[in-house]
Amino acid sequence: MDRVLITGGAGFIGSHLADELLAAGYAVRALDVLVDQVHDGGKPAYLSADVELIPGDVRGGEVVRGALEGVDAVVHLAARVGVGQSMYAQAEYAGANTLGTTVLLDALAESPVRKLVVASSMSVYGEGAYQPVPAVERTREQLERREWEPRGAGGEELTPVPTPETKQPALSSVYALTKFDQERLCLLFGSAYGVPAVALRLFNVYGPRQALSNPYTGVLAIFASRLLNDNAPVVYEDGAQTRDFVHVSDVARAFRLALEQEGADGRVVNVGGGRATSVLEIGHTLSGLLGREIDPELPGTFRAGDIRHCIADVTLARELLGFEAQVALEDGLAELADWLQTQPATDRFDRAAAELAERGLTG
Repeated sequence: MDRVLITGGAGFIGSHLADELLAAGYAVRALDVLVDQVHDGGKPAYLSADVELIPGDVRGGEVVRGALEGVDAVVHLAARVGVGQSMYAQAEYAGANTLGTTVLLDALAESPVRKLVVASSMSVYGEGAYQPVPAVERTREQLERREWEPRGAGGEELTPVPTPETKQPALSSVYALTKFDQERLCLLFGSAYGVPAVALRLFNVYGPRQALSNPYTGVLAIFASRLLNDNAPVVYEDGAQTRDFVHVSDVARAFRLALEQEGADGRVVNVGGGRATSVLEIGHTLSGLLGREIDPELPGTFRAGDIRHCIADVTLARELLGFEAQVALEDGLAELADWLQTQPATDRFDRAAAELAERGLTG
């Protein structure tokens, strides 16, 4: 029986991946620092008792080397997550994400494994793909004029299209930069040391176990924490920006397929649903499902580091891994709403928004 180490294995995606792997007959070990912003003080109740949990920071060489003992494969999920927070906590994000990855890879050089899979992010693309020409990244001056839609270099009006892995990265936040560091470091290591390595660029992952009290996590969790406290979700820009939402159970399956198959070795692969949904639509839908008829708030402000549209081209995932998302957004949101009704949620959005505003990162 293969033993898989999941760094960040007590988190939202990591715990679902652990369940997926346990059900498939793997032994699972998790290394997780259990950061307070996510876990609020300890081991989460949802983590399977069959997971061997090692509390520890991926930046600690000794604990990482211990976690790798007897391991056959590694899924590297450990990372600080949040575009907005990354813009003023640069050292923490670079330390946890970039430095942490190098510590892991140094240890792997001494403890070879048969496979390494790393979680990257759609954030590395910056703006997604557009027609008829590529988009120019939006400037602060453009955003201050409330001109939300990107334009081409010649001022062309653009239509968003699915974003393929071949699109040139455009790293518009510290978080995006560190996620690109993680994927490139792992693929470089794999090539140099002969370890099959895969980087999965995850789009907007949602589902049960999201950290509802983390004001820098995914938009669905942030909206949920607002609604569960009878507060209106705050939508930046005009709400027409679109995202690609993919259920966490589909993401867990994609990681398992990447561990088991060779088709994507040495490659980056998008993992998304392939469907565009506006942020405003998500706010209205979640409000209705939770029985809170609270309209989203549209103050007309923006946040530094955000992008307008990015939807996954999922062709490679289908061709290389045989992966397609199976959970329809409507079904996944209904399931999420049922879970949310059983959860306490501390709404820390206002404090997080104030932190961003104090640093001039919103406008």
